[in-house]
Amino acid sequence: MRSVTALGLAALVALAAAPAARADGDAAAGEKVFIKCKACHVVGPNATNRVGPELNGIIGRVPGTLGGFSFSPAMTEFGAGKVWDEATLTEYLAAPRKVVTGTKMVFVGLPKPQDVANVIAYLATFNADGSPKAP
Repeated sequence: MRSVTALGLAALVALAAAPAARADGDAAAGEKVFIKCKACHVVGPNATNRVGPELNGIIGRVPGTLGGFSFSPAMTEFGAGKVWDEATLTEYLAAPRKVVTGTKMVFVGLPKPQDVANVIAYLATFNADGSPKAP
């Protein structure tokens, strides 16, 4: 019985630590990883939509709702009742086409969890207008 309790406790500790590991993303490292995204996405003061939407202020935005960009019906449907938060972005950036079947996004995803955490930390540094967030 003790081994079952110890296993359960170990699992709870691991689960509790997982979100903290994502929250510890490194924005500077994420900027380097974001190079993989730049063919389609832009962030910063003069960001505009490209093949993909600009990503300023993405954290807290409803998926598929940025004005001036034509999202796939799959992304619009996916966004119903959701917001881009750390958990949703973590899942999506790891495997976009698996999370949103039918998305126009052709990128296969970021296989390394630390790269995902770092990109999220980088994106979190931008306000909706592209200005940097105060530390």
